Amino acid sequence: MSSNNCKSVGIVGAGIQGVCIGLQLLKKKIPATIFDPKDPGSMASYGNAGHFSPYAILQLNRPDVLYDVPKMLFSSYGPLALKWNYVPKMIPWFFGYLKNCNKKSMMHTAKYMHQILNLSLDAYDEIFQEFDISNLVEKKGIIYVWTNQNMKSRELEIKVRNDFGVKQKLLTTREILDLEPNLKPVFDGGAYYDYAYHAKDPGEIVKKIFELFLKRGGKFVKENVKTVKQSNNDETVIKTENNDYKFEKSVIACGAFSKKFTDQLDENIPLDTERGYHVHFKGMEHLLKRPVIFLDRGFGLTPMNQGLRAVGTVELGGLDNPLSKKRIDYIVKCAKELLPQLKDHEDEWLGFRPTLPDFLPVIGPSKNYKNIVYAFGHQHLGWTLGAITGKVVSGILANEKTNLDLLPYSSSRFN
Repeated sequence: MSSNNCKSVGIVGAGIQGVCIGLQLLKKKIPATIFDPKDPGSMASYGNAGHFSPYAILQLNRPDVLYDVPKMLFSSYGPLALKWNYVPKMIPWFFGYLKNCNKKSMMHTAKYMHQILNLSLDAYDEIFQEFDISNLVEKKGIIYVWTNQNMKSRELEIKVRNDFGVKQKLLTTREILDLEPNLKPVFDGGAYYDYAYHAKDPGEIVKKIFELFLKRGGKFVKENVKTVKQSNNDETVIKTENNDYKFEKSVIACGAFSKKFTDQLDENIPLDTERGYHVHFKGMEHLLKRPVIFLDRGFGLTPMNQGLRAVGTVELGGLDNPLSKKRIDYIVKCAKELLPQLKDHEDEWLGFRPTLPDFLPVIGPSKNYKNIVYAFGHQHLGWTLGAITGKVVSGILANEKTNLDLLPYSSSRFN
């Protein structure tokens, strides 16, 4: 350990990032307090697909995807949708996205996603030794299926993953059905990541990690944070509706809601939100042994304790627009395409994925205030990257040396 001598840390956000950062700080004997107006794990950390996906190094900043975007946007039966009233607000994000949609940026994102994804399962395994996960985590791998329609894109993904040494098994339709006999064979092939995990109840896992945090002496303040400021060299102030709280350092880890604070800190970070949806088919979780993702449709099915969870689609529409029935219908339709035996769905849910135009998270000190550290923007991989982000950010706060290259995650890349 280095001489960390950090006296105290305040963390804004009680999702998977916030609770993992808090737990890791306490392991380093640094007092930590988490702030959130809602209960831990009740937002995106509750409603996600529950995949621990260390293989997911390729993101949407790819020339092949860009080519498909207009087609996807104007098809009502597609994985991508826009809330047109939100388009003007998204213009800066779109420009950033276009700038990052090329082979060089794609490979840069893949390299630096791989750097942290590669450590992601080990970081969780450390935490999972501390409580019983027998009914919360399954280690049966994750299957991707696809049709022959976008084979160029599939071949690109397979090649890039191979180049980075990511383990993958390519499967025929027959081999997929051997693993998941209930699927309707509407696909032509797929890939199997047999070492991946999935959560049977993401919200419950966050609660368990949060309980460990409290048991080790962590504090929780259930209040709405208004501002985060650095008042002098060794003090930050987290101001809630009710009080001012002082810490040596503070962390902004509130996902899609982080932009409010980075704007206050005079930092123009083009964070926006991809809206994701889920529904449950109750009592149907026995139909699959592990998650199945249908790539052509941008959606997946995960067997969970609440039922079979169908998740997916990307809707660009900000934090304020209401839930879109069309998106729910799309997910239900996709689910029944793969499993025609499904009946009625329940629990229509909308959550927010914080996404930056280059699809890398922001992890590291604020550009203007070194005592305020960022940990947000993990897009579709917030769940997978929670534990490793906790380790990386607690190390930054404790001034420890690291052999990771953290520069690519710095917010300075936007300024």
